[in-house]
Amino acid sequence: MLAGVLALGIILGIRMQESNLQRQYLIVQKWNKLNTILNYIDKEYVDNIPRSDIEEQSIELILKSLDPHSVYIPVSEMQGTNEPLEGNFDGIGVLFNTLSDTVVVMSTIAGGPSERVGVLSGDRIITINDSAVAGRKLPQDSLMRLLRGKSGTKVAVGIKRTGEKKLIPITITRGKIPIKSIDVAYMSTQRTGYIKISKFSRNTHEEFEKAAHKLLKENMHGLVLDLRGNTGGYLDQAVEIANEFLNPGTLIVYTEGKASKRKDYVANRHGLLINTPVVVLIDESSASASEVLAGAIQDNDRGTIIGRRSFGKGLVQEPIFFNDGSGMRLTVARYYTPSGRCIQRPYSLNGSNEYYHEIQRRYEHGELGVADSIKQNDSLRYLTPSGKVVYGGGGITPDVFVPIDTSNINEYYLKIFRKNLIYKYALQFADSNRKRLNSIKTFAELNTYLKREQLMSKFTSYASRNGVSGAEEELRASRQLISSQLKAQIGRNTPLDDDGFYPFLENIDNTLQVAIQTVENQQEQ
Repeated sequence: MLAGVLALGIILGIRMQESNLQRQYLIVQKWNKLNTILNYIDKEYVDNIPRSDIEEQSIELILKSLDPHSVYIPVSEMQGTNEPLEGNFDGIGVLFNTLSDTVVVMSTIAGGPSERVGVLSGDRIITINDSAVAGRKLPQDSLMRLLRGKSGTKVAVGIKRTGEKKLIPITITRGKIPIKSIDVAYMSTQRTGYIKISKFSRNTHEEFEKAAHKLLKENMHGLVLDLRGNTGGYLDQAVEIANEFLNPGTLIVYTEGKASKRKDYVANRHGLLINTPVVVLIDESSASASEVLAGAIQDNDRGTIIGRRSFGKGLVQEPIFFNDGSGMRLTVARYYTPSGRCIQRPYSLNGSNEYYHEIQRRYEHGELGVADSIKQNDSLRYLTPSGKVVYGGGGITPDVFVPIDTSNINEYYLKIFRKNLIYKYALQFADSNRKRLNSIKTFAELNTYLKREQLMSKFTSYASRNGVSGAEEELRASRQLISSQLKAQIGRNTPLDDDGFYPFLENIDNTLQVAIQTVENQQEQ
């Protein structure tokens, strides 16, 4: 009897009355069962619990049980979740670091609110709205909350500037600050360009076009497109960038779901880079829209994929917003690369966290170091137009595998790394040489300047003062790694920002070195 009742969607309620157990059956429609339970808890539960708290927890659990990428976003997290994808945020327009418990402005956003009122690189923010922030060891996110706010609102800061005895009071009117999704675009060699895309936000294709035009004017004949660490974003932006490489009519990706009919995304114009040799870099953190772009290049035999197997996210989420300011991203379809493969890796339907430990398992099984450790499912075997074999069900497998490089990492380097000494010294050096660094306009000029500074000698002395010393053999083995990272961190702490960071890392990036050689060989064919 009870089984039949439950099958009809009836909820059991229990009450204790005068030592007699009485059962009351509340007849409800199946779709209304959850609401009935919440109402019953609200009215009858022994303690007072805000209904909204139970609702929030219930929604999270429901979505978590579906798949790893359907998520609920509470009001408190909505702004932070959307900002990186929207391409801008409201703020004062500075890049800052904390040095000795004091906020130091490393650079100002060109044309932004802070630059317009005269804030300079090297300025220290001592007060925010008459409250002291220096020396208080405030977390980075707390400082950001104090400085950010709606466009048009004002924030008063007290600035300590080198050479000035008194604090300089400055009132900054907050505005829209762009968030770039392309970290850097420069010529790696005389003929090969390099573009690194960190995310696919609303403006990524527009940024990419500008970067590509810039490099073409600098005589680019081949491109290395770096998608390592790019966890995805807007699908349409990945499609638009793929459009720049493919002939009109070429399939880029298609999506399909239970309630979503198949939708094909096809190249529809003569792309900007349609005849430019291209190599795409991926790793275990390249996911979603990154895999769409890499898959379109690989499945159409348009370029070479180099690196390590990508994350494996082939599910499409639709954003849904609620009137209280919260929202959710619900998986509504799967995407398929042009050869017909879905690269979503397996997951359970019980909300297990095992899905998120898969990258760790790759490391433990040796996959990050040996290509033969990659396990492929022969039942998900597909062919590209040229007859190249590709596999679905677990990310994009690169055409050329490059293992993670640990050759220069030894105990001396690990001690430095654990104490974060490279970053700390770079920040200290940049702050001590602020006037000279602020006058540098190009990477070539920065590189020439740092070559004269005997950085390694100064750094090893600094490391020794901070309790880290090593044998000459260890220093020699890790010298190039430490030197390159030092210069990169100093470069990032100048107005050049990432343009002064990434070029220094080329010599210690084995994957990038393979990519540059590959694309230059393609140019000669």
